[in-house]
Amino acid sequence: MTDNLTLIENAEIVLADCTFRGWLAVDGGNIVEIGEGKAPERGHDAQGDYIVPGLVELHTDHLESHYVPRPKVRWNTMGAVMAYDAQIAASGITTVFDSLRAGADLDGGGFGADLLALGEALEEGRRNNLFRAEHRTHLRCEIPAPDVVEDVMAYAEKFDISLMSLMDHTPGRRQFRDLEKYAIYYCRKSGKSADEIMSDVDRRVADNSARSAVNRPALVAFARRRNIPLASHDDTTVDEVATSLEEGVALAEFPTTIESAIACRDNKVAVMMGAPNLIRGGSHSGNLSALESAESGCLDILSSDYVPGSLLMAAFDMPNRIEGVDLAAAIRTVTKTPAEVTGLADRGEIATGKRADLVRVAMAGSVPVVRRVWRGGQRVV
Repeated sequence: MTDNLTLIENAEIVLADCTFRGWLAVDGGNIVEIGEGKAPERGHDAQGDYIVPGLVELHTDHLESHYVPRPKVRWNTMGAVMAYDAQIAASGITTVFDSLRAGADLDGGGFGADLLALGEALEEGRRNNLFRAEHRTHLRCEIPAPDVVEDVMAYAEKFDISLMSLMDHTPGRRQFRDLEKYAIYYCRKSGKSADEIMSDVDRRVADNSARSAVNRPALVAFARRRNIPLASHDDTTVDEVATSLEEGVALAEFPTTIESAIACRDNKVAVMMGAPNLIRGGSHSGNLSALESAESGCLDILSSDYVPGSLLMAAFDMPNRIEGVDLAAAIRTVTKTPAEVTGLADRGEIATGKRADLVRVAMAGSVPVVRRVWRGGQRVV
């Protein structure tokens, strides 16, 4: 690692609205000057590589794969958190909303008491300045779960919450309107047979509906009291979007149909789609593709979801896939827009006065490769 950054020269600098060859200067962890052409003095030579803002990731549940690397295996919490942080930073992400499940997914398990253990490990990392990226908490609230309200309240007593999403994985709804896809997904996730998964669907639907009717308004009221931004999850119908609007959501995560995505767009709710969905050319669960959403003007934010490295790849690939989208617009979907939606006005773009969260990116053919990462002007990768 080097000392704190003061100047980057000879770079393709990606601003919020354009890209040019030039330089930028940093002082006190913030960007203080930006210029085109040759720098006024020598600094870090980017050798023509891109300099983009540090990525802002709102929804990654990748910590789960570090903490539960195999079924029934729980890894050391601090070890899992530190390995996850290193992967996040190496992907160019300087601000990450760690997506932790509150409430048990009755078909696929949940963190349970481990939620607080992970929260404690994350808090220890922040307290002792161990992290490369800045970590915030996104609680993914499984609304039908019997313990979801209890989990959220217990977490909130000890730790800050920066974002809450309202999830409902009830069979036959939202992400799992198609019961066959529901069975396939949870067979793989839980190790149960399709017959076991489907044996009591009717009872599960009834129980989930009853619990959701109590849990959902309780969590919406809690988020309002704490001024925590709310996200909907897997909106499928226009009626579900209308409910989200009544609840005051700022963000729609992964709408599953073009109808719901358009309803969000028309009501100025930011639409987030998965970067893996865009790269793969479709949803792994057969729902709305990110490409179709983007072509309809319904893609504001990308999330790496389950592959941290996909965020930068998708942003650099968007101009090749979507007519009228240049690199600056694509990079906004992983930097400026997610920062704005969550109230982080000090980052997300290369502009004077903004925090010097920066990523140097080289190209290996069509694939962007992270070469250096700075957070607040200090090199972390």
